[in-house]
Amino acid sequence: MKHFYALMFLCLFVIVPAAQATPASDALLEKYKAGGAGNFDAARGKIDWHKEVKSEDGEMQSCGTCHGSDLSKKGIHHKTQKVIEPMAASANPERFTDEKKVEKWFKRNCKDIWGRECSAQEKGDILKYLLSL
Repeated sequence: MKHFYALMFLCLFVIVPAAQATPASDALLEKYKAGGAGNFDAARGKIDWHKEVKSEDGEMQSCGTCHGSDLSKKGIHHKTQKVIEPMAASANPERFTDEKKVEKWFKRNCKDIWGRECSAQEKGDILKYLLSL
């Protein structure tokens, strides 16, 4: 019986989050590792996601400024007012299925929020965080 509970724990905390991964997200994580990143950490990705920086207009902003606080729901871009589909892989299974799109949006959004491109480590951590939701 003890082994049964250990197996159930493993399924809940290891196998279920991995179920949100896609071939594209797996390939990206491998690419980021090859680019010098270490182990990826969803908790570190969550911290980066919520990190606030001062924008060009002096406002404090983070990824949540446009994507919202509940990533299973749609967000709204703070300047264009365009709707952004949910970021949580569980709510939007198509979100991380195209490597080129993921890279395009990382490049654009990191520059918009942080004023620079994200490192391979930051992208991997954030991707792990979003895949865990």
